[in-house]
Amino acid sequence: MNHRVFVAALIGTLLAGIPAKAQSVADFYRGKSIRLIIGAAAGGGYDIPGRLLATHMPRHIPGNPTIIVENMPGATSLIMTNYLYTRAPRDGTAMGMPNNNVPLEPRLKLLSRDGGNVSFDISKFGWVGSPVQEPQILFTLASAARSFEDLKLRKVVLGATGRSADNYSLPFLLNQLLGAKTEIIAGYTGQNDIFIAVDRGEVQGNSTGLTNLLVTKPDWIRDGRIKILVQFGATRAREIPDVPTAIELAADETTREMFRFFGKKFQMARPVALPPDVPPTRLQALQEAFNATMEDKAFRGEAQRIGLELNPVSGPEMARLIEEIQATSEDVVQRMRTVLSQEQAN
Repeated sequence: MNHRVFVAALIGTLLAGIPAKAQSVADFYRGKSIRLIIGAAAGGGYDIPGRLLATHMPRHIPGNPTIIVENMPGATSLIMTNYLYTRAPRDGTAMGMPNNNVPLEPRLKLLSRDGGNVSFDISKFGWVGSPVQEPQILFTLASAARSFEDLKLRKVVLGATGRSADNYSLPFLLNQLLGAKTEIIAGYTGQNDIFIAVDRGEVQGNSTGLTNLLVTKPDWIRDGRIKILVQFGATRAREIPDVPTAIELAADETTREMFRFFGKKFQMARPVALPPDVPPTRLQALQEAFNATMEDKAFRGEAQRIGLELNPVSGPEMARLIEEIQATSEDVVQRMRTVLSQEQAN
């Protein structure tokens, strides 16, 4: 009898050491909700693609969970990003969409008081993807300039929203790094107000997203009223293959590297991230669901109806961009920080 008890106990011990069948991704998500926390106010340029993604992505996730959108604006989305990193559950039931400045912030330290408000390691997030890239351009009235060289010869007045906005930063960088002579007038409420100011002759152009210009003012391009003088991507956008990039216009490699570094955020314009330590199978499932959503006919049709130009970036591609940002030399980053700090101080 003692022998039988010993054998039973031994078998029990051995069985206890054999892990139970791992819970599948579908089993985990079935009946659950995923929070998509957007680091911006409702109704804006981050909220709209985020809500579109939340509508269509669930049917591509194993187990078909619902996705509930929450808005957590503040501090250019640092509040949301810190929350996602330090407090959000790490089981795949929380995702975040930070401002596209956030991937650069741990290096640039412009939004966060020399890094003091950054409570995250950007390399430890799990990247799901970005539904859009956002090539940035600078345009002027054709009567004001015909090429970038004209910006170096005479003053051209540009409209901007605020000093920390890209529509101020990008022409400021052209002035500081490439010798342009633009005058930037900040204070406009939004992009549409700047377009109206161009119509009224208050300003002669501005820097904006290429898609915004193509969707909102296609007649300006068609009728030759404006000229797109420079673009800020790593390569020339297919829609404007004859317009040079700022990288091409730079005279030295350090300046080229500065534009490459700053331009990476436009390659992941609406980043979707998971907190650290989400189980790899769930991260992979969400990445695959994101990719499938980008090809979904209903998703693409709705995006077209609302004027959202889709040019997605996958999660692994975003992780590669983050690695490139982290690998940028400190000399290049410091020079960019110095220039942009001058912008904010003016």
